[in-house]
Amino acid sequence: MRYGLLLGLAVAGTAFAGMPPQATPTPPAASAPIPVEVFAAPPAIETPKLSPDGTLVVSKHVIGGKQTLVVTPLFGGGAPRSLGAGDDLDINWWRWVNDGWLVIGVGTQMKLYGIDVYVTRVIGLSADMKTVNRIAWDKSGLRADDVLWTAKDGTPRILLSRQTGIDAEDDWNPSVFEVDVSTGKSRRVASGIPNVRDWYADGNGQVRAAYRYDDAVRKSALLYRANNAESFRVIARKTRKDSDGLTIPLTFRTDGTAIAFDDADGYTAVYQVSLPDLAPVKKLYSLDGYDVDSIFDNAAENDIAGVAVTDRYSRAVWFDETLKTLQGHVDKAVGSRRARIVSWNQARTRFLIEVGSPSQAGALYYWDSAGDRMQRIAWNSSSLQARVLSPVTTIRYAARDGTSIESVLTMPRHRVGQKNLPLIVMPHGGPAARDSEGWDWWSQYLAELGYVVIQPNYRGSSGYGEVFSRKGAGEWGLKMQDDLNDAVTHLAKEGIADPKRVCMVGASYGGYAAMRAAQRDGALYRCAVSYAGVSDLETLRKYDGQFLNGRAIGDWLRQQAPDFKAISPRFGAASFSTPILLLHGKLDKRVPVNQSRMLASELRRAGKPHQYIEQPLGDHFFSRGEDRLQFLKAMADFLKVHNPA
Repeated sequence: MRYGLLLGLAVAGTAFAGMPPQATPTPPAASAPIPVEVFAAPPAIETPKLSPDGTLVVSKHVIGGKQTLVVTPLFGGGAPRSLGAGDDLDINWWRWVNDGWLVIGVGTQMKLYGIDVYVTRVIGLSADMKTVNRIAWDKSGLRADDVLWTAKDGTPRILLSRQTGIDAEDDWNPSVFEVDVSTGKSRRVASGIPNVRDWYADGNGQVRAAYRYDDAVRKSALLYRANNAESFRVIARKTRKDSDGLTIPLTFRTDGTAIAFDDADGYTAVYQVSLPDLAPVKKLYSLDGYDVDSIFDNAAENDIAGVAVTDRYSRAVWFDETLKTLQGHVDKAVGSRRARIVSWNQARTRFLIEVGSPSQAGALYYWDSAGDRMQRIAWNSSSLQARVLSPVTTIRYAARDGTSIESVLTMPRHRVGQKNLPLIVMPHGGPAARDSEGWDWWSQYLAELGYVVIQPNYRGSSGYGEVFSRKGAGEWGLKMQDDLNDAVTHLAKEGIADPKRVCMVGASYGGYAAMRAAQRDGALYRCAVSYAGVSDLETLRKYDGQFLNGRAIGDWLRQQAPDFKAISPRFGAASFSTPILLLHGKLDKRVPVNQSRMLASELRRAGKPHQYIEQPLGDHFFSRGEDRLQFLKAMADFLKVHNPA
């Protein structure tokens, strides 16, 4: 396999306070139309993270069309440094290990026995960008990027779960290694166990638990030990039906208990549980009608500091008094906008805070607890700055079988109060994901053109409890598709949308849904637009078992779509009854470009109206502004012909 890592040059124009001021355009008048180029511009800073001492920020940028990691000193103290990735490499995630070192997760595509597959690796990267260490690249299997723990004593050590090969079962089952990212040297601390894919460690770096799932017999188990000196033993078992149901400890407390998720009441809630029997000690948090998304550990990673939740929008609920007080101060300072703490230093005295709204791109701020105010680091959009665009709300409607579907509705700002408007149905990817109120450049651009945009969280979407999740089982392209169609019925009944002027637009699974709409429901839709859509489920399953659900992909996908061929648009080209625009990035490593190529070929053979655009440097995530711009322009031109606003 081939990986292309290139050391880049220092970044020019990164808008951090304390650096030379950058020229920013003056926002146009509130009523003036906004050029497409503004929506196509990538955010100034992607997923910024503070160093442990709070003096550096690492974030992803796109420079010269390349994914690039940039380390920038805060408020003076040196020039930014950058590391660019080659065209064949994705930069997937990044985290600090200590003040001098980071660990980076990357991925690429390779051939395995003649089939394209997606593989992941990690690299150790010095904060000065002078040293890059590839960690176990020549030995690992497909998955080698699961970091379980980072050292708290200032040493550049991590725990890494990785496969060591692909041919032997002992290599295929991931082991856990302690790795010094500054040298790349490692030692094994937990050997692979058959059918174990997920490992869990405590705040001291002891590997404490492992999740085992046997696809052949559909049984799962939780293995546990008190420390590295002990052997693992099974403490819980479950026969898999619709869902797993195992309680898995996520954070190990010093008093011998653990913090864990449990969905015994139908929704994922946070509990304190005893070990090793996993008996509930007390419920720590739940949110009526919704699952808890994740937990935030304290600085020592031996207790809970808060939880992440999403109802109408995503936010944190803090248990830690310092963070709770900070969140309260920030919320008061930003008024009707929403503030989210996105990163902090190890001492939790310095913070990065994102402030914005569903109608405003927002900005990134810095807060030092020694000071008394936030300092803006950068606008997410230098063109829009604080400008407020089209309004966003959350609605619910009943699907044809009575299932309640929560959806995000964006109304075009120039047409508020008007009736019977043209409509875009825009399903999310995943499908085990969801949309909520937040800045969305796609929906805001479509609203700017004059369309109502509805983003339904169809059955099977995450966050709505076990029953709602189970409703999606076996319903790819079937009842999940019906839920999307029922959004049209609801908005037409409310007088908001014209049911004769509807198009479906989506990416990834949403792109699949758009394909399926053109194939199955052409009488309802005047057109469809698919970006990076899936046209052949069996081919995708062979390509990447991690793409849709992670572990046990064969078993999971069979539950979601028992008959792959019957619901794969590629095999139904002859039944397409509405024009479709297909776009796909040639460098997409999550959904290979062949998924759109195959459908375009079948549509051409069947003589069906379609347009196919392939982006030579495009990936799955619209990393490049050039690809975003081409997509938005092509979509607007296509809609102007088939469903004009």
